[in-house]
Amino acid sequence: MRWQGRRQSDNVEDRRVNGDNGLGGRRGGFGGNMGGGGFGGPGFRLVRGGGVSGIVILVIMFFVLKFVGVDPWAVLFSDGSMPAQTQSQQSGRSVAQGGQVQNDEMTQFVRTILAETEDTWSGIFQSQGAQYPAPSLVLFKDRVSSACGTASSASGPFYCPGDKKVYIDLTFYDELANRFRASGNFAQAYVLAHEVGHHVQNLLGILPKFNQMRQKMSEVEANKMSVRVELQADCFAGIWGYYTEQKGLLETGDLEDALNAAHQIGDDTLQKRSQGYVVPDSFNHGTSEQRAKWFKRGFETGKLDACDTFSGAI
Repeated sequence: MRWQGRRQSDNVEDRRVNGDNGLGGRRGGFGGNMGGGGFGGPGFRLVRGGGVSGIVILVIMFFVLKFVGVDPWAVLFSDGSMPAQTQSQQSGRSVAQGGQVQNDEMTQFVRTILAETEDTWSGIFQSQGAQYPAPSLVLFKDRVSSACGTASSASGPFYCPGDKKVYIDLTFYDELANRFRASGNFAQAYVLAHEVGHHVQNLLGILPKFNQMRQKMSEVEANKMSVRVELQADCFAGIWGYYTEQKGLLETGDLEDALNAAHQIGDDTLQKRSQGYVVPDSFNHGTSEQRAKWFKRGFETGKLDACDTFSGAI
């Protein structure tokens, strides 16, 4: 991927300096499937109960409105919740806690990828008459505190809807290449684009509705719905990839690297690797085939309405 020399985002908080990760008084308590390298995801706890129709209705409504020519963005943000100014337009967002922001090559890379996601989603939102409030990216080492709780590096990258921030310990990329056999900078970019995809879901009201509904779901039901949420984030990452290709930034083998990464962190592949067998009812991110399929669908179409993972089979 040709990323050098392009704009770098200022929406970055570097908490690696002097080991200051903003840790609060408690540790652990972080929900979702934060471990295993499947990517962090929404970042809230599974709660037992029953019923899944609300989130399905919300998302179907979004895509049906698009189909019949009604602006779903205006409906979803009719309460004025969409800010008038995007965070990507704000200055002074590159914040180091306790010192200067590190400027190594990997830091430059993720700041560039974040900027590319800002440009892509700003353009998509603007085409619908809305503005895109970009998420902040928090770089941490070992452990970090967020509005969703405290997590360790073992949780993998994650998005917290409570503070609208993406969190990553950049050593995860070493694990991605060495443990999960997924190398290449476009595979690394896919990781970040997936978490930004969760931010888009949050803005569309999908994550808040999911969080509300899962309180009435059984663990098995919540896992099944979580798979659909995660696959949509993969598809949204693919949309970003579509526009990245349109800019001429991709090189030979980049798409294959991203699809390999999606395959390597599928629930079935991870479970086979760790325990020798699979437990489908415990899947909460999707199989290898599903993850690659939905990323590719977004990549090939570049359209939001191609990412309806909530209707029918996945």
